[in-house]
Amino acid sequence: MNRRQLLQQMCGGLGAIGLQAATSHYNGPQTSGKAKKIIFLFLAGGPSHVDMFDYKPALEKFAGQRPGSVDLRTERQTGGLLPSPFRFQRYGKSGIELSELLPQLATVIDDVCLVKSMYTFNPTHTPARSLIHSGSILATRPSLGAWISYGLGTENQNLPAFVALSPGGAGGGSLLRSGFLPAEHQGTPFSDSEVEPEKMIANLKNKWLDAGAQRRHLDAIQAMNREFSNGFGADDFLEGRIKSMEAAYRMQFEAMDVFDIRKEPEAIRAEYGATPFGNGCLLARRLTEKGVRYVHVYHSAGQDWDDHTNIEKNLRGRCPSMDQAAAALIRDLKRRGQLDETLVVWGGEFGRTPVSESGTGRDHNPYGFTMWMAGGGIKGGLAYGATDEFGFKAVENRVSVHDLHATILHQVGIDHTRLTYRYAGRDFRLTDVHGEVVKGILA
Repeated sequence: MNRRQLLQQMCGGLGAIGLQAATSHYNGPQTSGKAKKIIFLFLAGGPSHVDMFDYKPALEKFAGQRPGSVDLRTERQTGGLLPSPFRFQRYGKSGIELSELLPQLATVIDDVCLVKSMYTFNPTHTPARSLIHSGSILATRPSLGAWISYGLGTENQNLPAFVALSPGGAGGGSLLRSGFLPAEHQGTPFSDSEVEPEKMIANLKNKWLDAGAQRRHLDAIQAMNREFSNGFGADDFLEGRIKSMEAAYRMQFEAMDVFDIRKEPEAIRAEYGATPFGNGCLLARRLTEKGVRYVHVYHSAGQDWDDHTNIEKNLRGRCPSMDQAAAALIRDLKRRGQLDETLVVWGGEFGRTPVSESGTGRDHNPYGFTMWMAGGGIKGGLAYGATDEFGFKAVENRVSVHDLHATILHQVGIDHTRLTYRYAGRDFRLTDVHGEVVKGILA
């Protein structure tokens, strides 16, 4: 076995643990954004804006009809307009309208900015999810979290810069990729179904060697790695593996503490709710508090919010835990004085149609939907933009996925046009040749 094979064998089991950025690579001018960390709450499948955030009385007036004033065609055959079965009312000092499905978010709505005019250009789950994660429908580009890691580096060398949380640790998959960025910037997945760090981070602790012995082994590996590089040149893949082992070694001494949400007061855990998403939101707060730059929290490992049928029943069953945990995260960050420097983003890959599918559901809607943001220098108590009278297409202050990414980068101090990486003969960026900062939502 040669050195390369030995290193690959020894590093293989740790390849998905502890990848992180060591330094910042962004050398452009700093923007006025004041956020330092990002928590992205992602609801795969396409949550229905017309049932949660975007009240449209015209749906009741024209129920069952397809008025010619709006082209209501989608990728599948759909029926007439389907009124929301949920009551809406105004909340907070801002008087923003919300559905009865969101009583907890209603209590923090003055800290939230609803972006009601989002739009994208692909109605299919996989490319649309890739777009909102990476700015491209291609399955090879770096994710938003990887760009954040690359641009800002990490505040804590003992933890990954980019963490993804989901039930079973399976959410996101290839969407956590670093693409053509150095391998250490890819996302590190963990399961939020568990509350015991030993179960969340399998094989992190070495059962046979103490810290000193592990350090000596790693030093020997690094020496062989340097000898290999001197003889054969740099190897990015090998370098990524070595960095992952170094990070995993350091994580042993801090991760077990920060990942243990059992150390939180019982009242705090109850506020978030004893669900995987509740655990994930609480853990996201703990991780960002310890210097993790970007945490992606998946509501589920699948695409639960893809409600083609039985949308009323599904939302009544699914929204309470989401609503509880998301609102608790905002309250908790604000209590701890961290909301101003932590940007919370909520949304899915698209929304749902105002017309019915199969009588009781809604089809995919990329033409107009709602996302929301809180903290990190974003105006609270604001409903920005609007869809048409039926909630189908964004028509006022339209915001694309590229605009969203440009705004997120701006809020962490990065000019999105200057965060680039040269690959295959050209300079790539998260927003490609698109994107404008949405200045109307900045505080």
